[in-house]
Amino acid sequence: MDIKRDMYLNQLISKKNNGLVKVITGIRRCGKSYLLFELYYNHLIQSGVKDEQIIKLALDDDINIKYRNPMYLSEYLRDAVKDKNIQYYVFIDEIQYAQTIENPYLEGNAITFCDVLNGLNKFPNVDIYVTGSNSKMLSSDILTEFRGRGDEVRVHPLSFAEFMSVYDGDKYSGWLEYYTFGGMPLVLKMQGQEQKAAYLTGLFKETYVKDIIDRNKIKNTQQLEEILDILSSSVGSLTNPNKLSKTFKSVSGVDLSPNTIKSYIEKFEDSFLINKTLRYDVKGKRYIDTPAKYYFEDVGLRNARLNFRQQEETHILENVIYNELRYRGFNVDVGIIEINEKQENGKYGRKQLEVDFVANKGSKRYYIQSAFSMPTLEKTSQEKRPLVNIDDSFKKIIVTKDRTMLSRDEYGIVTMDIFDFLLNENSLDL
Repeated sequence: MDIKRDMYLNQLISKKNNGLVKVITGIRRCGKSYLLFELYYNHLIQSGVKDEQIIKLALDDDINIKYRNPMYLSEYLRDAVKDKNIQYYVFIDEIQYAQTIENPYLEGNAITFCDVLNGLNKFPNVDIYVTGSNSKMLSSDILTEFRGRGDEVRVHPLSFAEFMSVYDGDKYSGWLEYYTFGGMPLVLKMQGQEQKAAYLTGLFKETYVKDIIDRNKIKNTQQLEEILDILSSSVGSLTNPNKLSKTFKSVSGVDLSPNTIKSYIEKFEDSFLINKTLRYDVKGKRYIDTPAKYYFEDVGLRNARLNFRQQEETHILENVIYNELRYRGFNVDVGIIEINEKQENGKYGRKQLEVDFVANKGSKRYYIQSAFSMPTLEKTSQEKRPLVNIDDSFKKIIVTKDRTMLSRDEYGIVTMDIFDFLLNENSLDL
């Protein structure tokens, strides 16, 4: 089953030979290696590049364990590209396996894979691509270490449109499958719900949790897993380490400091497992650091973590909309609008209304509400209320699970169903 991932492929094509190290990041098993070693490799071959011009190395393969040492990695790569008359393309998979070692020639300094790739990148006949699954190593930090010579391509699990491009069924049965088992590519190749559930459950425990524990040398693994369970149960809810500390104590009867919980959450974020979304005061134009919301990179993984017991479609819908906005390249915040409102005692007081998502990309901004159902005028008015109280000219949208025709009201608020939103890449501009 060949899944087209044209958005990411076109990004790589546009960055070809741009003089930067292309850093392909994302959660493990989301399709980074397939993108680079299959889709992009085939593109190069079809464009006339010969196989011997493409140097491929998978550092997560035990056979290549030697090259996790940056000294040996440097020696291997430099030898592989020594013909200066040939244009080479270097593909390195799961670069976070590369070690950091002490510099034998300069005491107190360390040698990292960044040093190796920075040196190799000076070769005019070499174009470098690496994949990795740890944001702390492979996002802001690595781009800094590359001294402006790193270029990130963030890959996510399958979007609903990508999923439906190979799904054998209509969009309604596809939605049921997607919000239950998510968009990890290998799930589509599996038969039956039991097999899919077992794969996701095993992937979570044996890959993601194990990676986090091993990389960070965590001894009290039970605490980490219980925090993960709490976050899974409260996806899309406002929370912070203090609140989670209280919840942890009520669930397990054990005191766990907010700082420890904060550290665990950061490790989940580093592994691309969850994403933190800050609150943004729309009128005050400022961020509110706490509380925040957390969404899972893949809803199937979130459901698997809870053994598929808590499948509240309302919260899952919100998570899917969030993931779609991230897939489309938006920075996403939770919107806060403060209004003056008459209270029951007759006096006016301040009240905060919430917009589920404020999506920003360049000069574009969209305010988006996730509404599972709007069966009554009262419910419709409740969902529109925060949007009506925003006094700027950016587009305001309600996405609902209700089967509804796309419409625009007197305030300019657009209402569309989830399928119009997910299956049309231009849906935000309809």
